[in-house]
Amino acid sequence: MTALRTVIADDERPAREYLKKLLSKIDEVEVVGEAENGLDAVEAINESLPDLALLDLHMPELNGLDVMKKIPAENMPLVAFVTAFDNFAVQAFELNAIDYLLKPVELARLRETVFRATQRVEKADWRGIEKRRLEAAAETIENASGAGFLKRIPVRMRDDIYLVPVDEIASIIADGELLYLTTLDRTKYTINYRLKDLEARLDPELFVRLSRGALANIKMVERISPLIGGTYVIYLINGQELTSSRLQSKVLRTQLLKI
Repeated sequence: MTALRTVIADDERPAREYLKKLLSKIDEVEVVGEAENGLDAVEAINESLPDLALLDLHMPELNGLDVMKKIPAENMPLVAFVTAFDNFAVQAFELNAIDYLLKPVELARLRETVFRATQRVEKADWRGIEKRRLEAAAETIENASGAGFLKRIPVRMRDDIYLVPVDEIASIIADGELLYLTTLDRTKYTINYRLKDLEARLDPELFVRLSRGALANIKMVERISPLIGGTYVIYLINGQELTSSRLQSKVLRTQLLKI
C-alpha cells in the first residue's frame, strides 16, 4: 500500500515534533511537509499535495479553518484538526464527518485517523467531498461563534470528560503548553490550551489578567495588597496568593481599585 502523504501544521515546535514522533510509529504514513502558521500551511499543502493534513485549529496568520478555505478543491487533503476540547468545533466536525484529534494526541487515536484516511482516499472525488465537508463545518462553527462566552470548560481525565463550571474557577495559570485550573474548593484540573485563546472566550467581566501567565476570577478576589514597585499580591477566597505583573497592575488599578 502506498504511504499516506501527510502534512503537519502547528505553531508550537514541540507539538509538531510530538506528532512526527507518533507518526513515525505508523508504517502507512510519510510526512511530506510541516508548517508553523496558517500561511505556511497553505503553501505546504498546495506544493506537496498531501493525502492528509493534521492542522492545529488555532494558529497565527490563519487558523485551521481559514487554511482550508484557501485550498482549491483539486488540492484538498483529508483533514484532521488537532485541538483542545472545543464544544462548537467538535460538534461541527462530528456533524460533517470531519476528523479531529484532542490534545494531548494519543497514538491509538492517531492510528484510527490514519486508518480512516486510507479508506477515504480510495474513493472517487474524495478531495471534492472533503472540501464540501470542511466548508459546511466552517459555516457551522462561524454561526455558533456568537453564542456567547464559555460557561463550562471540558477537561479530559483518562477516559472521562469533566465539565467544570467557569464561575467555580478561581484561577487559571499557564505553565508551558499547559493550563492549570484551580476551583473554589482548590480542585485542580489541567488542559492543553493557550492562555490567550482561552481568555478570548471568557467573560472579561468575570476574569482579569494578573500577569502574562495568570488569570483570576474577580468574584473570588478577597483582598489586594500593594508591593514595592507598584505590583500587587492578590489573595483569593480559596487561599491562593497570586502576584500581578507591573503592566497588569496598571490595569488592576483602573478596573478594580477605583470607584
